Amino acid sequence: MLAVRLPEALENRLTALSAKTQRSKSFYVKKALERLLEEEEDYADALVSYEEYLRSGKKGYSLEEMKQRHGVE
Repeated sequence: MLAVRLPEALENRLTALSAKTQRSKSFYVKKALERLLEEEEDYADALVSYEEYLRSGKKGYSLEEMKQRHGVE
């Protein structure tokens, strides 16, 4: 169980959406949290990968360089 205090304006929007769609406020809070967590986890993974790349000393290539390299216009 988790309790969250929302600013009044956000609570009002959530309540209005819930009433319009006949879905619970919990439904929307869970969906929002799932999306946020997925994005934050992806960002954290990307940051770790980028830091590994920087430590590796390998050269990166721009989009234009890759297009030229592979003959793509």
